[in-house]
Amino acid sequence: MSGTPEGPVHPEPPDTHAADSALTERHPEERTATRSEPPARRPSPERAEPPARRSSDERPDPPVRRPASDRPGRAEPPEGPRTGPGGAGDRRRAAELRDYGAAFRVAQLAMAVVDRNGVVVSANESFGALLGSDPAALREQAAADLVDLASDRRTWHAYHEVLRGRRARFRCTRRLQHADGRSLWAEVTVAPVPESRSVLLSIADISERRELQARLRHLQMHDPVTRLPNRALFFERLSAALEDPTPGATGTEEDRTPPVSSPYESYESYDSFGYGRTGRIGLCYLDIDGFKAVNDTLGHRVGDRLLTAVAARLTECADSDGYTRSGGHLVARLGGDEFAILVEDSTGTEQLADLARSVLDALQRPFDLGGHRLSVSASIGVVERSGQGTTATALMQAADTTLYWAKADGKSRWTLFDPERNAHRMTRQALSSTLRPAVERGEFALEYQPLVDLTDGAVSGVEALVRWNHPRFGALAPNRFISIAEEDGSIVELGRWVLATACRQARQWQKEHPRERPLFVSVNVAVRQVWDSDLVADVAGILSETGLAPHLLQLELTESAVMGSAGRPLQALQSLSDMGVRIAIDDFGTGYSNLAYLSRLPVSVLKLDGSFVRGFQDEERANPADELIVEALVQLAHRLGLTVTAECVETAGQANRLRRIGCDTGQGWLYSRAVTPERIAELIGAEPLRV
Repeated sequence: MSGTPEGPVHPEPPDTHAADSALTERHPEERTATRSEPPARRPSPERAEPPARRSSDERPDPPVRRPASDRPGRAEPPEGPRTGPGGAGDRRRAAELRDYGAAFRVAQLAMAVVDRNGVVVSANESFGALLGSDPAALREQAAADLVDLASDRRTWHAYHEVLRGRRARFRCTRRLQHADGRSLWAEVTVAPVPESRSVLLSIADISERRELQARLRHLQMHDPVTRLPNRALFFERLSAALEDPTPGATGTEEDRTPPVSSPYESYESYDSFGYGRTGRIGLCYLDIDGFKAVNDTLGHRVGDRLLTAVAARLTECADSDGYTRSGGHLVARLGGDEFAILVEDSTGTEQLADLARSVLDALQRPFDLGGHRLSVSASIGVVERSGQGTTATALMQAADTTLYWAKADGKSRWTLFDPERNAHRMTRQALSSTLRPAVERGEFALEYQPLVDLTDGAVSGVEALVRWNHPRFGALAPNRFISIAEEDGSIVELGRWVLATACRQARQWQKEHPRERPLFVSVNVAVRQVWDSDLVADVAGILSETGLAPHLLQLELTESAVMGSAGRPLQALQSLSDMGVRIAIDDFGTGYSNLAYLSRLPVSVLKLDGSFVRGFQDEERANPADELIVEALVQLAHRLGLTVTAECVETAGQANRLRRIGCDTGQGWLYSRAVTPERIAELIGAEPLRV
């Protein structure tokens, strides 16, 4: 490390008297020596102990009176009688000292004896060779400076605890600088020497082990196909970026570690020096449009080559966009054809938008892959926000949602995260999760809108419209939840409830007004109800249970659902028509408008879409084309034996013109909004609604 003295490694062994003295106290025979006889004095060490080196806030350890046997230069007498100063016990003791000293000097493990003040007393040749210095030159140097133990407070505190005898052992990993300039990883262990005031510092070179670990980590954290960081490394980097998003913050000790020479450790450290910190984070989350078709038609080998080529272009785009505190933007393959570009300390949405545009431009250039020329596109979800209070999970959820929007909007585009649109999505998700239980809890109710005979103004029927009295969002119209119910399949259960409730109500009106013409009830049916349930059996059972005549029930299906029906849907419609139930095509004129189907489908009623009726709302500036279209449709329907209902009738002028054209029934706010069953009961037998 820096500060390590340089010099040649001398072949002569260093002075090891102090080391020998510390190491000899470990022998078990020392504890069996008798104290009845005065111990023999050994020659004093050639040097005095160095003065203590203390920090400004460190108090000196209190003096400890050591027994004579523990003082340097003294040895305990052996067991049994002694014949003189040159007895067998002294000779055995001297031999052990020589053995310990020799083992210390020639040991392959780098070791140094350090006094309680942190000063090197003696070091072996391996210690000097590891640091590229003469062992003798290391004496009386601060051990903490030699092995970088003072670089962070936690390590420094643990080291001092061992020196003061308050901790049994301390171990850490340090990157040291050799005298020749190369760096090495070392495992430093500091442990007290038993029955001595010295500690033993040992250093093991673990550079090869670290290199192997780095290689294994590289394999574990990188995609084998594209060589990009994989999902695990991406989330590790993302989490690290979000842990300290505060602008101007400085990194940890690991952040300040100088870069390593191994290419496998390029993603292990996050070089956070506080330059250009914005505290924001950006993400481009993308996948390749139509990638599955490439795999299916050309094979996975071509697909893998395409992924590799895409990865190269993404890396070029990320590198050209600039550098942040952690280097270039992180490009990762998250799986399949999904990629992500992480932008730390982003400068705003404009930076992310420019990056997304450059990615789209790069991917739209053709790929030449071994004789195959491929043109692909990508959909990109872009998220940019402050890192404060953001979690990796929330960021990825927002990116995934935005990617879905990009695909839903037509693919081959990028879409920026919109909080309002996301709030609508969250509301939709909340409705979806509570829709099924809402049917069981009775949160739905039906309102009815009159269907008026245009010839005499009498109410001939009603359309049942479902409302959801949500405990959180209040009263919800059908357009807020019907599409959700169709997606998750709950429309089957909800539709069955609507059908039964409407038929029961129509029968009740009939019982309450036996002398009046009974009203028919029109119920909307989703095409999924035809596919996922036995609609014919459901209708037959409900009619039998309620006692409602089949001709008083009308089922409305949208034009897109009816046109092109074949197989089971067509059979179901035919069975219902044979039963006497009327079939109506709702919103006619907005879908396929394939008139050829009208002659083959068991349809009784056409309901013209309101867009046609709005065309002649203003009598002074009426659109003659709309009137001609409506007139032609009415005449065609009548020729086929069908009746026509006009929706969205809002003015008397519209009603009069529809009447002149020959339209049969009108429905709209001119007559009434959707009202409660009690209000409909008041209309039965009342004066016709003339306009």
